[in-house]
Amino acid sequence: MNSKATVYLETTIPSFLTARPSNDLILAGQQQLTLRWWNSRKRHYSVFISELVIEEAGRGDSQAARKRIDVIKSLPILEIDDETIKLGAKILKSGIIPQKAAADAGHVAVAARHGIDYLLTWNCKHIANAEIIRRLDQVIRDQGYLAPTICTPTELFGSQDHE
Repeated sequence: MNSKATVYLETTIPSFLTARPSNDLILAGQQQLTLRWWNSRKRHYSVFISELVIEEAGRGDSQAARKRIDVIKSLPILEIDDETIKLGAKILKSGIIPQKAAADAGHVAVAARHGIDYLLTWNCKHIANAEIIRRLDQVIRDQGYLAPTICTPTELFGSQDHE
């Protein structure tokens, strides 16, 4: 049995890992934290993605897309089955995540359906948002699943310093 905690990477993580350094100080700091987490903490977890991540990572500029795909290509892929689709639909029906952000509901549903410990993201508008997390947790529990702990790389350094 694997004793490592599990992490689902939402698409913002490979995006921040591979993007050109931002001139925006906050974004540049988030990019650096993501890189530090990837290089120093990733090995402490069993890390997963889904077809949603692959699909989103493959969009946009072809060179940037190739970099994103390259960074995640060796990660195991969690299945999007009928139960995952139903859970995503329940999340959308609740109105917590808007229809225009259906993929975000999908990421949460995949992680919850597969019993993932942590959903790692920089999407603080629709996913890593304190007001949303509380409400998502209830919807997910009502469907018989446990919600993953939704967090940013800043919050998943454990007791380690940011090295």
